[in-house]
Amino acid sequence: MTVFDELKERGLLAQLTDEEEIKELINTGKATFYIGFDPTADSLHVGHFMALCLMKRLQMAGNKPIALIGGGTAMIGDPSGRTDMRSMMTKETIDSNVEAFKKQMSRFIEFGEDKALLVNNADWLRDLNYIEFIRDIGSCFSVNNMLRAECYKQRMEKGLSFLEFNYMIMQSYDFLALYERYGCNMQFGGDDQWSNMLGGTELIRKKLGKDAYAMTITLLLNSEGKKMGKTQKGAVWLDPKKTTPYEFFQYWRNIDDADVIKCLKMLTFLPIEEIKAMESWEGSELNKAKEILAYELTNLVHGEEEAKKALDAAKNVFGGGSTENMPTAEISEADLLDGKIDVIGILVKAGLVPTRNEGRRAIEQGGVVVNDEKVTDIKKAFTLEEIAAGDFVIRRGKKNFKKIVVK
Repeated sequence: MTVFDELKERGLLAQLTDEEEIKELINTGKATFYIGFDPTADSLHVGHFMALCLMKRLQMAGNKPIALIGGGTAMIGDPSGRTDMRSMMTKETIDSNVEAFKKQMSRFIEFGEDKALLVNNADWLRDLNYIEFIRDIGSCFSVNNMLRAECYKQRMEKGLSFLEFNYMIMQSYDFLALYERYGCNMQFGGDDQWSNMLGGTELIRKKLGKDAYAMTITLLLNSEGKKMGKTQKGAVWLDPKKTTPYEFFQYWRNIDDADVIKCLKMLTFLPIEEIKAMESWEGSELNKAKEILAYELTNLVHGEEEAKKALDAAKNVFGGGSTENMPTAEISEADLLDGKIDVIGILVKAGLVPTRNEGRRAIEQGGVVVNDEKVTDIKKAFTLEEIAAGDFVIRRGKKNFKKIVVK
């Protein structure tokens, strides 16, 4: 199976231009491709993870990735998939986020002059001369065609700012800049980026001639990946300080049955034949497939040691074993009221509920357990001595729990 065929087999390709040329470049390791990441937060999340896995997969096949961090485009904000305008960020915040992205990406991609590049579009976007840019680049775009793009159409009723309207032109210019600076001949992006990507391909061909070698491919589930990266408590981050390795493991362990095989194909590096053999699994076997998925992805993001700890903790909590590797939360005297802390307070402190009201509902619905005993009294409270007397494990539902330790 060729590299291109495997990408299709794993469900990673949705739309593309110039299929035969793309296939040739990827299969021979001659593609220099980029994927863009706007630093809108101080950590990458699960939605980015799909793109990183693709970059790693193609790099292993000899192709050269360019990770483009949008230090410039982040100052505008991508309107794709948005019903309102993004909050404006300062240069300082953006630059801080850029540094966080660089550090995390290095876990997946091997950077080096002949291996992979990490570049920031702030280098060419922030100091543009507006009049020169509009004359040179803006003249290549049709407003009528731009307004037909899905990313703009869905915003027209509520209002699309002129600031955001520039985003497609900026992203298209990125491809031209990367083509001219680094010989980038291919771009990947989510299916919600198709219009922006086509704009880049057309810009290169208009500026440099129809024979200019520029192609686009979209990731089939990048948009869905962004949705998958959200939980009731917020985003699933790659930074262990924001989403612990155990929480990351549990996120994948608890995904819907219908998504297991799909995620194994797209996100892991297990042989495709091995994954296909799991397609007929049901019941406990399907749970085993989820465990494999969770372990493989935690290993990729946080390393083998953390993956093993998360796996052991999950097995122990449900099998009545050791609490050694369980995720923990700390409680100190500052958390006490009249010498005690109530169960609702412990739930909030442990991050098992976002608010006291949520904690009260969880208890009233019979979903809270302390040391294998269901809690029915919302006023039940504990002293530090009682918590420190032995392993103190609090659980909300079947799969969310913390070991409470006294600081």
